[in-house]
Amino acid sequence: MERENVKVIIWGLGAMGGGMADMLLKKKGVEIVGVVGRGEKVGKSMYDFIKTERGNRPDVIIGTHEDVIKEKAADVVLICTDSFTRNTFDKIKYCLERKINVISSAEEMAYPQAKEPELAAEMDRIAKENGVTVLGTGINPGLIMDLLVVCLTGACIDVDHIIARRVNSLSPFGPAVMHEQGIGTTVEEFKEGAASGKLAGHVGFNESIHMIADALGWKLSSEVKQTMEPIVTNVYRKAPYAEVQPGYVAGCAMKGYGYVDGELKIEMDHPQQIEPELEGTETGDYIIIKGTPNINMSNKPEVPGGIGTIAMCVNMIPHVINAKPGLKTMIDLPVPRAIMGDMRDLIERD
Repeated sequence: MERENVKVIIWGLGAMGGGMADMLLKKKGVEIVGVVGRGEKVGKSMYDFIKTERGNRPDVIIGTHEDVIKEKAADVVLICTDSFTRNTFDKIKYCLERKINVISSAEEMAYPQAKEPELAAEMDRIAKENGVTVLGTGINPGLIMDLLVVCLTGACIDVDHIIARRVNSLSPFGPAVMHEQGIGTTVEEFKEGAASGKLAGHVGFNESIHMIADALGWKLSSEVKQTMEPIVTNVYRKAPYAEVQPGYVAGCAMKGYGYVDGELKIEMDHPQQIEPELEGTETGDYIIIKGTPNINMSNKPEVPGGIGTIAMCVNMIPHVINAKPGLKTMIDLPVPRAIMGDMRDLIERD
């Protein structure tokens, strides 16, 4: 008897959703059965908005969520629309109530109990009621500054202090990210935007710090503290979606701090900028664990954020389908890995 393919719906066909579609089309044992879009995309072919050519594949027409997401219409919906749990909650609820598993790329969804405990409890309840699972993941939060840190502590007898540092380039990202990070503003505009909350900077320190603390059994004694400083360029820099003159803001340096019993235990350091190499900055990912033994991991250059997020969401599909119903995080499920064989082989059948 021929096994059915794993069926996927993608909600949001921007850079991330489009990249996931391209990745899925290269994999065996999985098919895209629907795409949810908005505005002018509705009614058009998915292939008009992704890199992969249709060839002899059946067409996938972009529809509204009411058209596409019917009860049990797919095994999983990949939701690639928002950064914040509050903004994506209704979409997740809609899918769960139709008995479909969900993977969200929203940064806060990587550990929603950190900032939205009530919504996290509600998602867990709805998922269990409908026999399905919901997971938030991505490169960061989701892997580099949290799950990877947790994995490395597995080699420690005890842990005193953790630093997770990610030095990365914003050059591949689109206009929304440039705006969130204050790229191209004056220092004064940046500081005003940071103070008023207009500039989001990196979303995820709260989530990463809570994930690490909970995984290790540390109880945070206060709210996660964050700082945000402008990275001012001395040279002209140009990226696909931004250009910055000398003296203006080319990036955003963020730090996050987690305290246990009043003592600083977890530090996050995340400077992001366009074209960092123009002033001699090398990108990279670094994890420094002080404990027994000390661990120093460095990876240069950085794992690229866009490709990494696309891969994480797709590669977690089998784990989410196999998981017990409810809200899950990356510390609840088997470790992510590239799917180089048939995705159907990874699904546990009853």
